[in-house]
Amino acid sequence: MDQDETPIALEDGWRDMEAGIARLKRILHGVDGTSFTSQEYINLYTYNHFQHVPQKPPYDYSEQLYKRYKQALEEYIKSTVLPSLTSKHGEFLLRELVERWKNHKVMVRWLTRFFHYLDRYYVSRKLLLPLKELDLSCFHDLVFGGLKTTLTTIVIDMVDNEREGQLIDRALLKDVVGIYLEIGQGSVSLYELDFEKAFCKGTTDYYSKKAQTWMLEDSCPQYMLKVEDSLQKEKERVGHYLHASTEEKLLEVFNQVLLLDGKSEDLSRMYRLFSKVDAGLFHVSKIFKEHVKEEGMSLLKHAADAANGTKEFVRKAIELHDKQLAYVTNCFQDNSAFHKALKAAFEDFCNKDVAGCTSAESLASFCDSILRKGGSEKLSDEVVEETLDKVVTILTYISDKDLFVEFHRKKLGKRLLFDKSANNEHERSLLSKLKQYFGGQFTLKMENMINDVTTAKDHQTKFEDYMSKKSSDHRVDFSVTVLQTGSWPSYKTSNINLPSEMIKCVENFKDYYNSNQKSKRLTWVYSMGNCNIVAKFDAKPFELIVTTYQAAMLLLFNGSERLSYSEIVTQLNLPDDDAMRLLHSLSCAKYKILNKVPSNRTISPNDVFQVNHKFTDKMRRIKVPLPPTDEKKKVVEDVNKDKRFSIDASIVRIMKSRKVMGHQQLVAECVEQLSRMFKPDIKIIKRRIEDLISREYLERDLETANTYRYLA
Repeated sequence: MDQDETPIALEDGWRDMEAGIARLKRILHGVDGTSFTSQEYINLYTYNHFQHVPQKPPYDYSEQLYKRYKQALEEYIKSTVLPSLTSKHGEFLLRELVERWKNHKVMVRWLTRFFHYLDRYYVSRKLLLPLKELDLSCFHDLVFGGLKTTLTTIVIDMVDNEREGQLIDRALLKDVVGIYLEIGQGSVSLYELDFEKAFCKGTTDYYSKKAQTWMLEDSCPQYMLKVEDSLQKEKERVGHYLHASTEEKLLEVFNQVLLLDGKSEDLSRMYRLFSKVDAGLFHVSKIFKEHVKEEGMSLLKHAADAANGTKEFVRKAIELHDKQLAYVTNCFQDNSAFHKALKAAFEDFCNKDVAGCTSAESLASFCDSILRKGGSEKLSDEVVEETLDKVVTILTYISDKDLFVEFHRKKLGKRLLFDKSANNEHERSLLSKLKQYFGGQFTLKMENMINDVTTAKDHQTKFEDYMSKKSSDHRVDFSVTVLQTGSWPSYKTSNINLPSEMIKCVENFKDYYNSNQKSKRLTWVYSMGNCNIVAKFDAKPFELIVTTYQAAMLLLFNGSERLSYSEIVTQLNLPDDDAMRLLHSLSCAKYKILNKVPSNRTISPNDVFQVNHKFTDKMRRIKVPLPPTDEKKKVVEDVNKDKRFSIDASIVRIMKSRKVMGHQQLVAECVEQLSRMFKPDIKIIKRRIEDLISREYLERDLETANTYRYLA
């Protein structure tokens, strides 16, 4: 405002605003044009932006304006909106509400424009409710809050009428449901609490009555057809006027009321009736299969949206299997057609990806959560055993069992090497269950891994005795786990230059081992090692739990205050990707043990590092983690490589016994042999046959190109 302008008094200015608001009401009711003129809008906008809000005390009326804005809105709702609704009922009430909500949104849009400066500066500075939220709150408290129960009842009645075959105004229902969501500002919580809960109960009540009538009046085939038709129509309703999240809950209602849940007697009766009809059980088993498959697909969909979706999927899949198997056993009298239907349904959805992971990986992760110390599953020994039984059952439905083996073997290796296994008896129990189902070859390597760790503990005891006799000067506690190469997953190795302290430890163990095992050679895998080192900082000493590589890097700074990236890489003989990952963990992550110049979060060859003497933390013992790596790609590559070897071995084994064989028969027998572990690709089998021909294990009959002969 210019200095020579006279400040506008609150009442004088508000009188103009009231005239503008009155004009807006007339526009909404169609009695005074369809919109403000440009000049009217500019006058009202300018008044609020430059004549009221920016004025300094005593002419700053921001607080009064905010209160009067709310009062004007409430007065309009009480004087105009509520009286128009109180005289309406049923569908007419819905129409009036939708119309008033549309007007309210238009009114709010204009008012928030006029009071934009108030909203932008005063409201944000005072942490008050923004004008748009204030508008929604007023409408909810004064209008919607008192009507929501009535509205929900009317909507449920209209939907029930549609279920009975009557035509209803679907667009109107969509608009009403939209109000729940708009007042909730995009959140479904208001929709779920004030509408969906009652709607699902109404749906349950409706179909409970229908189920009783249909069971009395209809044959089983007719009942099933009506259920199927009703389910399809409910899905259509969701698409037309309900929120998408309601579909899953409606499906659950159908399961409880019309289909399987809690219907054991009805299912048993249905089984007995259909068993008397030619091919009757075949048709029922097909419906059962589709029902189970649909529930499984629902689990997959839910897992994709859940925070811990893969483990939740496995848990829910186990629960689903328990429930459906009980129906097969008790209601369907263990009939083989229903067992096959259950198997086919689980094979269908269990071989799809779960939240970006294969089902094999999801099962391995679930087992890890049960078997690992501090895992997310806190179960008694009896429940662990029971759960592992059920995990193995789910595994029988998965095609790529070899992929599960490799993921499980990786996780088992980490549990064993880092002493994270909660109970070795449970580890052995799971392997025993797997062996029982899939054979000894399935578990051989993992059994050897557990045996290796037991043997390694004996080695460690003997090594400590050896060192105690050799020297009393024993500054470094040092333990080694000796493993058999063929049983364990492959781990990354490199020729890192260890610090002198570590070299002495390694040489001592070599001396001990060579004195006992002269025929065997040690290959050191430093990437799997851990170290506890004491680091002295200005504040106090800290015990750092780090990897062998991290420890080797930190020990370099005992001899140098500052080291460049190239000096570190040269002294340790590290590849760049390892060096960057290690340096990032020590200088850029949560615990900044090292200071880096320049001080940013990216490691580059021009960086210089030095010890962060000012480092401190509330904990005295700190684990410094490395950035996580995605091992999934390597696991899949290793499994695919093993698959090629397995296919080769299977082909040679078959041909060795049969000598001469046709292509189709060879492929079929190969698939049958390998299906216990994985489902081989026919194209890959063909390529492996061609490779074996080129290596002269087989030859192709020249007269019949699709016949092969084994070359002894």
